[in-house]
Amino acid sequence: MNKIIMQFGLLVFFLSIVFFIQREIQIIEVLIRSAIVSVVLTIMITLLALAFIKAINKVAIVRDTKEDILEENEEIIK
Repeated sequence: MNKIIMQFGLLVFFLSIVFFIQREIQIIEVLIRSAIVSVVLTIMITLLALAFIKAINKVAIVRDTKEDILEENEEIIK
C-alpha cells in the first residue's frame, strides 16, 4: 500500500512540474510548488488509506464479536 501511495505521489510531482512549467514560472519556483503539492497530496492519501483500513478492521472486529456471541448463545440453548 505504501509503495502505491509513494508512486502516486511521484506521479503527481512530475505532472505538477509539467503543469507549472507551462505557466512560465522560474524553475526553482516550479520545483518548490511541485514538491509542496506532491507532499500534501501524498499525506492526504496516506491518511485516507489509514482511515479506510481502520474502518475495515473495525467492521471485521464487530462481525467477529457478533459471531462469537451467537455461538455462545447456541451453546447455552443446547
